[in-house]
Amino acid sequence: MPPLTLPRQHARTARFKLGVPRDFTISPDGARVVFLRSSGGDDPVNRLWTLTVATGQERLLVDPGTPGGTLPEAERARRERTRERASGIVAYATDAAVTKAVYALDGALHTVDLLTGEVTPLGTTGSDPRLDPAGQRVAHVSDGALHLEGKPLLTPDGPEVTWGLPEHVAAESMARHRGYWWSPDGTRLLVARVDNARVSRWHLSEPADPGRPSRTMAYPAAGTDNADVTLWLTSPAGERTEVVWDRAAFEYVAAVSWTGQGLLILVQSRDQRTTRLLEADPATGATTLVREDTDDAWLTLVPGTPARTAAGELVWTVDRDDTRRLMVGDDLVTPPGLQVLRILAVDGDTVLAQCCDEPTERHLYSYSRAAGLTRVTSEPGVHTGTRAGGVTLVVSRTLEEHGTRVTVTGGGAATPIVSNGATPVVRPRADLVSLGERELRGAIVFPSGHVPGSRRLPVLLSPYAGPGGALVLRGLDDYAVAQWFADQGFAVLVVDGRGTPGRGPAWERAVHLDKLSAALEDQADALRAAAGRFPDLDLDRVAIRGWSYGGYLAAAAVLRHPDVFHAAVAGAPVTDARLYDTHWQERYLGHPDRNPEAYDRSSLIADAPNLRRPLMLVHGLADDNVFAAHTLRLSAALLAAGRPHTVLPLSGVSHMTAQEQVAENLLLLELDFLRRALGPEPS
Repeated sequence: MPPLTLPRQHARTARFKLGVPRDFTISPDGARVVFLRSSGGDDPVNRLWTLTVATGQERLLVDPGTPGGTLPEAERARRERTRERASGIVAYATDAAVTKAVYALDGALHTVDLLTGEVTPLGTTGSDPRLDPAGQRVAHVSDGALHLEGKPLLTPDGPEVTWGLPEHVAAESMARHRGYWWSPDGTRLLVARVDNARVSRWHLSEPADPGRPSRTMAYPAAGTDNADVTLWLTSPAGERTEVVWDRAAFEYVAAVSWTGQGLLILVQSRDQRTTRLLEADPATGATTLVREDTDDAWLTLVPGTPARTAAGELVWTVDRDDTRRLMVGDDLVTPPGLQVLRILAVDGDTVLAQCCDEPTERHLYSYSRAAGLTRVTSEPGVHTGTRAGGVTLVVSRTLEEHGTRVTVTGGGAATPIVSNGATPVVRPRADLVSLGERELRGAIVFPSGHVPGSRRLPVLLSPYAGPGGALVLRGLDDYAVAQWFADQGFAVLVVDGRGTPGRGPAWERAVHLDKLSAALEDQADALRAAAGRFPDLDLDRVAIRGWSYGGYLAAAAVLRHPDVFHAAVAGAPVTDARLYDTHWQERYLGHPDRNPEAYDRSSLIADAPNLRRPLMLVHGLADDNVFAAHTLRLSAALLAAGRPHTVLPLSGVSHMTAQEQVAENLLLLELDFLRRALGPEPS
């Protein structure tokens, strides 16, 4: 057999995510950890495992083998939305004591005793199954209805109504992936009713299979109507009480937290400049205001908030001193300069948070009234995790070693959880640097064995550089694809500019009402600064590639700055800002009726006549996040302007391709295009 290449390995391992332990649940006594893991780096089938912390012994609880069959519509949509390639058990939920779990396998629901391993089929199908806290009853969603113990509890009362599912923008833009919650005593459920009747309908067809019916979905594009979302308290007998708040002013349900300390609901205004944290009475549905926050641009929804400690103190974040700071009760408990990214767990009165004071790293901090603020991780790298029962689980990546390391710490002992993730066939050599006056964080990757001064190298920028996340982080395998491109003869530069998370509210809000200007300026400035530090960079041969926001940035680079960028590959780019969803796009650009100029500045269609550099547009025709219409509209404008360009449509591919051969060959086609576009090395 021919040797395994990085493009094939990268595709086969789902970007080196397969085989890595995930979705951890620690029992309240800290004695056991439940998690998912497949058998190897090329195995997509997740199995359910448990670890005994005291002994370090792992036990396989459920081995689904190789599942097949037809997924329910809601589960299929969830996997497409989250770009989930894994199969087998992709999610599970436990009771409060973590002695029992429920999961769906090809839509069929099962429970498993986490102490004995006994599996019980429930004889029904559905999605998002959840046990009541006592582990006695199972709720799930099927055909838009919420079921309890296999029987419909809340059924749609209209053709566009669902119960117990998140609406599109909640799942895509708010990180709220669920639509119902059990009360701590198991006597009630809080359930979201979503009515999509007013939401515009978009249609996805498969041009390669014209006989297949198109798929219709409710998609709220910027400036159009959102789904009508209400919350209802219901008993197992079906008695319903509506939760009441000013829905006209606060139409977004951002988060729910229901613990023994009360029922908290976070709602947000359409312009996202105001949030209200409400406490709901589980008996009457009446709400009282806990706090209100405002911002002139937008308020960031921080994962893990709201929450409460066992003592009832509110766990929250506020922006002060250009820092997102942790607040417990009425006190700010993290210092200026330490950015809180997410709340990972509340264990009794101890809060575990992921924070950073250096944008290329992520660290864990714990806070309690008794112990104060404590840094949990010290090794330079990217750390996340969870905590319960006095036990802390840490998931770590570093620049010094391949893969992901998982460690459970409690009682003075550290217990590892084995990772079966694949090791890349290339070892990245990424130098992390700070570039220019704004100290832009970047990573520079040279060909293996490159000798400084031996030759001039074409430059390939490979950013994301958008509000959705940072790429320049201290994780070795994150740079595997960059190293592969470098080994084909490029100097690869990855840069996180203004708008990316981890550098404070002012840095994030630099893209307010203009998502392109600052981002493009930062890529160009970083390129020039890197060339000043590394003379082998050839600024006469500069290409840029990216996907999603990165693809948007790549297309914009050759359209607006052809003097700097000489070729681009733009994957799934947002070319028309008005075609993206309400919550995400209006956060940064406002409502298009009130800020049309912001949408014009941040769209690319009008720039089509300016193209004079090679541009490849790549788009999955089944993409239901950034619709292929974005690429097709830009291509039509380019054609109308007489500007040659390349379009690569990917049949049957959604936003991120999970097909191994497509993902592999796409990298090879990008490489071929970039080599031809930049031309041979000057003699």
